Amino acid sequence: MVTEAPRTAEDRFRLLVEGVVDYAIFMLDPEGRVTTWNAGAQRIKGYTPEEILGHHFSRFYPPDAIATGWPDHELEVARTVGRFEDEGWRLRKDGTRFWANVVITALRDETGTLLGFSKITRDLTDRRMQEEILRQSEERFRLLVEGVQDYAIFLLDNEGRVASWNAGAERMKGYAAEEIMGEHFSRFYPPEKVASGWPDHKLEVARTEGRFEDEGWRLRKDGTRFWACVTITALHDREGRLRGFAKLTRDLSDRKRVEELESGERQMTEFLAMLAHELRNPLAPIRNAVRVMQAGAASVTNPEWATEVIDRQVTHLTRLVDDLLDVSRITSGKIELQLEPIEVADLVARAVESSRQLIEDRGHSLEVALPEQPLWVQGDAVRLSQVFLNLLNNAAKYTPEGGRIEIVAERDRRQVAIRVRDSGVGIARDLLPRVFDLFTQGERALDRAEAGLGVGLTLVERLVRRHGGSVAAASEGPGHGSEFVVRLPLLERAPARPAVPAPEAQAQPAGGRRVLVVDDNRDSAETMAVLLRLWGHEARSAEHGAAALEVAQEFRPEAVLLDIGLPQMDGYEVARRLRALPELAGVLLIAMTGYGQEQDRRRARRAGFDHHLVKPVDPEALRRLLALAPTLSG
Repeated sequence: MVTEAPRTAEDRFRLLVEGVVDYAIFMLDPEGRVTTWNAGAQRIKGYTPEEILGHHFSRFYPPDAIATGWPDHELEVARTVGRFEDEGWRLRKDGTRFWANVVITALRDETGTLLGFSKITRDLTDRRMQEEILRQSEERFRLLVEGVQDYAIFLLDNEGRVASWNAGAERMKGYAAEEIMGEHFSRFYPPEKVASGWPDHKLEVARTEGRFEDEGWRLRKDGTRFWACVTITALHDREGRLRGFAKLTRDLSDRKRVEELESGERQMTEFLAMLAHELRNPLAPIRNAVRVMQAGAASVTNPEWATEVIDRQVTHLTRLVDDLLDVSRITSGKIELQLEPIEVADLVARAVESSRQLIEDRGHSLEVALPEQPLWVQGDAVRLSQVFLNLLNNAAKYTPEGGRIEIVAERDRRQVAIRVRDSGVGIARDLLPRVFDLFTQGERALDRAEAGLGVGLTLVERLVRRHGGSVAAASEGPGHGSEFVVRLPLLERAPARPAVPAPEAQAQPAGGRRVLVVDDNRDSAETMAVLLRLWGHEARSAEHGAAALEVAQEFRPEAVLLDIGLPQMDGYEVARRLRALPELAGVLLIAMTGYGQEQDRRRARRAGFDHHLVKPVDPEALRRLLALAPTLSG
């Protein structure tokens, strides 16, 4: 049978619409009653044309939508503006719901009279289900992330501002969400990191490479620091556009403390081994020299040999102890600087003069380069000389014999830079970042021929920092020498030359004095008394406070060398009681002690001491002080 083809465009369009099965396309009259029905409408909604034609289209809406008058609202909007589009739940004939996209268009004739409405409905239930699954998945993930307590997990926008905040972030960093949202994440970094641009650097690396991981100190809201492991991941959409960053932070403070304790214990063990080695080294030649003197052999060859050995080794021991005490004072902030204008050339000259013997003994060449114009800094001359002496001594010790050492001073903008270079053993790359840490040393052979306590560079760094400067180390590695650069703030104006004071009358050595030595170490007391007698003084000794007071009242000393750490009655109390004796008015009291910190000196002054000498006592300093002792009637 041959079907007659549609003869008009209108017939062809009608057949096209009626044959569409993926869209419900139908007409409504001006009151909203269904007037046409295509195959797609029957498939999607379940009604045949006979069942639905003439019925109001609100039949397709859930009861709650009908109760709010939503169908009539849709027609009113379409009637007014010509078109209405919506998505929402609709009903099939069997009562099941489907998610629909609906477009209603008002139809008018040439005169503008409303003829009715066209309505196109698409079934988007599958898409809606996928979106709902995704939404639920995202919701579960959001709840998971927000509920995590042990990790700070949050988002940053492209500029690094906080865009989300979980419970772990609030617990770890101390900020509530409303306090931190929209703030830049650099707030979590210490000031020195922010000043160096580190937070922006991290974002740039993550932006370029996709990810950045780091460990370091971070700040909580209350200003306390914690050790954190941080991972920043760049987030891109399907088109590759950057949408922000995910940031995950773990608090590793407990692990860091354990590592530091373990490291500290390991360093202390190594330090004690070094200390034992460094103390035994000078003790061995001292004992040998004593044995030679006891045997009488020294007088056969060179009478001064043994005494020179002992003096040299005692000086070395004294420097070791002084370095340890200096580190203790500096690290605890108890060191006091005597600041004054100093010419850099004078500092270099002092250090070179003090280190010259060691440099010459090692056969090194030394080159000193100073600018023609004087350079001035504000500092403590003794302490800054100590800085450059340590650097020169290190260069001499760690450079094989016949090496080259340079010390160069030059202006560097508003600073002065003093460089100490050597052709020595160099510094391993992994050691460079830690070279100024306390007790840090590179690998040494078991003989530790050039070892020390690992405190010299720490002293250098702390002293330079106390002067407002900086020090840096550089080396191309083992065997390629080292360079240390000290930078100090430059005084722009040279200080006015002080008037030359009239020469003071120097204390002239007087006749012998009566000197009482009080020390519970019998060898120390007796050897000091012998030395005093060799200098022409009359000397007696006592081993404790009560004996000292008894001897003093009978001996009437003009000077007392008094140890502090005495049994039963300490040296401070002995000093106070001596001062209370009328017959000893004006006696010269000299503390002779191993306690050498500033608070010890202040306490000694309060107890009535005139002077404070640290063991082992410098003989020349003692001789000068004794020359000042008054002459008391016997």
